[in-house]
Amino acid sequence: MKLNILGLAILLLTISCKIVKTPESQNINPISSKIDSIAEVNNFNGVILLAKDSVLQYEKAFGYSDLENKIELNITDQFYIGSISKQITAVLVLREYENGTLNLTDKLNKYLPEINQPWADEVTIHHLLTHTHGIVAINKPLEFEPGTQFQYSQIGFGLLAQILEKIKEKSFEEITTEFFTAYNLINTYHPGTKNYSDLVKGYEENEAGKLLIAEGNPVKYIAAGGFISNVEDLLKWNKLLHSGRLVKTSTLDLMRTPYATRVHPIFDKIEYGYGLLFKDGEQNVQIGAFGYVPGFPTANYFYPQSGINLIILENIGVNLNDFKVTFKTHTDLMDLIKNERPVE
Repeated sequence: MKLNILGLAILLLTISCKIVKTPESQNINPISSKIDSIAEVNNFNGVILLAKDSVLQYEKAFGYSDLENKIELNITDQFYIGSISKQITAVLVLREYENGTLNLTDKLNKYLPEINQPWADEVTIHHLLTHTHGIVAINKPLEFEPGTQFQYSQIGFGLLAQILEKIKEKSFEEITTEFFTAYNLINTYHPGTKNYSDLVKGYEENEAGKLLIAEGNPVKYIAAGGFISNVEDLLKWNKLLHSGRLVKTSTLDLMRTPYATRVHPIFDKIEYGYGLLFKDGEQNVQIGAFGYVPGFPTANYFYPQSGINLIILENIGVNLNDFKVTFKTHTDLMDLIKNERPVE
């Protein structure tokens, strides 16, 4: 029975709203073999996703989720995403900024009066978001005057989570769980929920070159690096964020503004916005974040000019004395995507 014109239009509209999966067996995209080669040469163990807009151009799992029992990885498996978590926390903070419940220039003592330190009246939310606060511990003086230097910090994002808890009168676990549910991020979790079922094992190489299991929750400050997700949810996240569905375009511009420069262990010099990283002048070329918690080297990058998303989740950390080697698969793939666009 043939579809009438109205029925056909509805069918086409329904299809267009979904992520289109390109069958790997057809090898439609010629870049696939290059990605395969990079992964294999670097002995990559994890999942790689490449998508342009809503079209998946590459999605593949390599190796094992459990080395001891030789359980093969699945594309839908979940990983700790490390510092990719920071952009999620930044969005939660900026949504409160948009709601008028906080200002980026607010001092810590406005929300956390229990911090009995002089610097609680100096450090702002902006300083926390940009790693320019100088806090090394709650009970210690600042390392430097706020806003004058960059010092990469996890505790700053932990304090942002506490501020959100004060504003929302809920735990950070509750805040994030409600947020993920509202945006259908069904494979993204605060680890405290214990609702995830497909979290892979993470492994680290010791000094003797042996891989050991990275046991337990590897992160003290969940807001800084402790969320769990998978490649398909991170693709959803990128689409939500960069389309302006999570925060306004003007607020997204704040996230993409360079506030501080860091000498990075992988990129050398890198610029920091609010939860997003990019090389000088490359906000519209390649923007995103790397993450590392024990056993989980990760990367999530968006290419605004082409609409390309590159997501790499790995569960083996090797050569930890040289992160350029640890993340070689990630940087090789990023170079590939920057220099050779996938098919339109």
